[in-house]
Amino acid sequence: MAVKKDSKPKADKVALAAIEPAREAAISIAEPGTVGEHVGSVMIGDRLAMQYFACLSPGYVGWHWAVSVARAPRQKFATVCDTNLLPTDEAVLAPDWLPYVDRIAPGDIGAGDERPYVEDDDYLEAGFEATGDEDVDQVGFFELGLGRPRVLSAEGRDAAAQRWYDGDAGPNTAVAMQAKAHCSTCGFFVPMPGVLRQVFGVCAGEWSPSDGKVVSLDHGCGAHSETEAPATPPEVLDAPVLDELALDFS
Repeated sequence: MAVKKDSKPKADKVALAAIEPAREAAISIAEPGTVGEHVGSVMIGDRLAMQYFACLSPGYVGWHWAVSVARAPRQKFATVCDTNLLPTDEAVLAPDWLPYVDRIAPGDIGAGDERPYVEDDDYLEAGFEATGDEDVDQVGFFELGLGRPRVLSAEGRDAAAQRWYDGDAGPNTAVAMQAKAHCSTCGFFVPMPGVLRQVFGVCAGEWSPSDGKVVSLDHGCGAHSETEAPATPPEVLDAPVLDELALDFS
């Protein structure tokens, strides 16, 4: 009958009692005054223990100085193996690392910046790949003739449409809700090509805050081509009057 052995390391009195050598090792590498009180000892292997001390550095709240000590066979004292800082559950930690391409947010790209190439971008598809969506396929085949290797996918198109509609180009902005007419009836509204023309176009109104931008059919502003606001007549000024009573002190 096989007997299951206990995997927990056997307590070693010498290693567990080696607090002062461990403290001296931590003090030797730490900034002055940053090694606090002893907070515990744990066996981590045969004749191998870890001594923990509070870290008092303001930049490492919740961290512990961790010093490993070991005792050789038949040796009556322990020696220091390694010294480092380890976080506890209360430690302040940096956020998980993210690749550069995942850290970039919309609006971060400036002059000279480049977004890394994303091979498996769900918002793009090969220009020659048939998707079954008639509108998307027509765009894809047309763009293939222009030499672009990838074009907007149906998912990318839907995401852009939702983003535009929920943003400043949609009907829920303050300027759109106060407008007396929608862009769909404005002479400065230029419909977009393809399937997006069902909802969006481009504003070509020089006086509009949306000039040169994508707008939805139900967007609007005060620069509508058919605005009913009456033109303000020029102010009529009285004829100039010569003041002959003024005194000239020059």
